[in-house]
Amino acid sequence: MVVEDWSGQPTDHKGIPVGWRGQSWGQPKYDFKIEEGTRSGRPGKVLHLLSEGDNSSISRQVGKIDVRQYPILEWQWRVVTLPTGGDSRKAATDDQAAQIYVVFPRFPAAVRSRVIGYVWDSTVPAGSVFPSASTKLVTYVVVRSGSADLGKWITERRNVLEDFERIYGEEPDGPAEVVTIGIDSNDTGSRAEAYMGTILFRTR
Repeated sequence: MVVEDWSGQPTDHKGIPVGWRGQSWGQPKYDFKIEEGTRSGRPGKVLHLLSEGDNSSISRQVGKIDVRQYPILEWQWRVVTLPTGGDSRKAATDDQAAQIYVVFPRFPAAVRSRVIGYVWDSTVPAGSVFPSASTKLVTYVVVRSGSADLGKWITERRNVLEDFERIYGEEPDGPAEVVTIGIDSNDTGSRAEAYMGTILFRTR
């Protein structure tokens, strides 16, 4: 189940991509651009994300995805610049070069929704799992950390069902309905840059 492969997006489109929506907090700059992937070493179109001291995220409704049937979230990303001093464990340094969130809405959404955030952190060790210090709704899963893989296109796969059960101690009581992409450097007042490729859910 493809969330986005950017192929239908207009090349060089700036800001919030077609079919996505912006966030309702902060002062996002949405310094995003649809580019031909050959500029960044990957065929096809990609989303180029920049952040200069801001926090920008975009979300897409994905219907109702039963992660028991489609447990694997697969995506491609490439990080170029990490936010200096970023450390997701502390609210004062809660910045990441690339983020992808899976949202399980529950009413009332503002206090009961469950959100798993897969991130590339500047310093927190890969494999770390912990609640966000900035919002109680989000639990971070650090997929990549530091500069070792900077500049490389990497395909990630996470078993969202297993991650959910590990974090919450039970299976989801409803479907995943939203996927969010973000980049964040406002807390450290630094700079971050990344690219996002195809995002999809699969059965295995």
